[in-house]
Amino acid sequence: MTPKLDGLETRPGQVWGSVRLVPLVREEPVPHLRLHRKAYEEPVSVVDVGDAVYVSFVPHAFVATWSDGDQTQGASYGTRLLERDTRAAPPSVPVRFTRRMARKAGKDRLRFLPLHLAVEGYLALHFGGPEIAWEEWSRRAVAHGLSPRGEETYLGRQVRGLEDALRIFEIHPGQCGVMVYVGDALACAFVVPHPDDYRALHPTLVEDLFGELIFVYGLLGAPAGDLSAPIDDTEIRSLGDLRTAAELRQEEWAGFHDRVMAGRLFDEDGSRQVVQYLHGFELSRFLPSFAPHQENHIGETITDDGGRVAYLKSFRLSEAQVKRGYLLKRLAEHDWRLGAAAAALGTDEASLALRLERAGFGYLLRQDVLDRYRAAKRATRDPRTGRPPDRVPGRGRSGG
Repeated sequence: MTPKLDGLETRPGQVWGSVRLVPLVREEPVPHLRLHRKAYEEPVSVVDVGDAVYVSFVPHAFVATWSDGDQTQGASYGTRLLERDTRAAPPSVPVRFTRRMARKAGKDRLRFLPLHLAVEGYLALHFGGPEIAWEEWSRRAVAHGLSPRGEETYLGRQVRGLEDALRIFEIHPGQCGVMVYVGDALACAFVVPHPDDYRALHPTLVEDLFGELIFVYGLLGAPAGDLSAPIDDTEIRSLGDLRTAAELRQEEWAGFHDRVMAGRLFDEDGSRQVVQYLHGFELSRFLPSFAPHQENHIGETITDDGGRVAYLKSFRLSEAQVKRGYLLKRLAEHDWRLGAAAAALGTDEASLALRLERAGFGYLLRQDVLDRYRAAKRATRDPRTGRPPDRVPGRGRSGG
């Protein structure tokens, strides 16, 4: 069931440079659910998901060790040369160990790491790799799948203008969420059940993860477009007329925003996985269909028994991340048979193999196979221009 933003009303956006914040307001808070932030003093947190294949280190991959003194956990850092018999403990920083991405912290409490649940779902996409040892795949691909699997993100405070916008813009009465746009590209959606929760968590948006596209748009600093709709003053005869016209423009803006600007947030062709249940609420994550050249968002939600969103946090994938998800999805749909996947994509095996290499998955293919595909592609290119024959000027294109 696709999550629904029922009960949330869109208010006019506020613009600061390239950043546009669109408030989401509830008439009534979602009952029986509250969210709050738990901050730890330790500078490092390590997350272990037990026997699962995927393990995430938050925020950096340090080595967790036990100190000799008080038996507390620490993360070692720095490089040193030591004598063989030296037993001195290496320098370390305190570290908090959390056992799972989402776990119950009591009979009526659930602890989870914001956005890491969604990112885990994307990184774990077909993580196991080929299920059948077809000859094209390397030993590493068959034995270890896509391990290790990593993606690059940016903190909100690295997105130019976002921190200033969050500090300057007003919080509306009843506001329980916000849509963040940078350069009029939807960067993320954030929704909580209660206005008090939003006031407490509003500043944490600068600690969220943002993709490369949003970082670049902030860096460019192109101003957001003027989406205001003027009021025809020739039809205004009284304050009542002005109020009616303003309310009409507000309704038109809300409809345009929800239908056009935020229309791709939830992908009807995507997937959703429930992670936890708690007193009638579901904590779940969603993945898009990875449609190329379109918006694709991953995210996590808490919904009530009617599918209404009480909590939402999303992350917009970059075009490169969409391509990686798309390739993995198509390979899995065809049982990782390179020829069948290539035929479905309307290309040949060599082109698909080189496409996988450009996407960062070259290590999945045997080196000799990859070299053979490279040689085959070079052989089909015109020696004078380096282009495929169907692109050589004067020869025209092949039909079909």
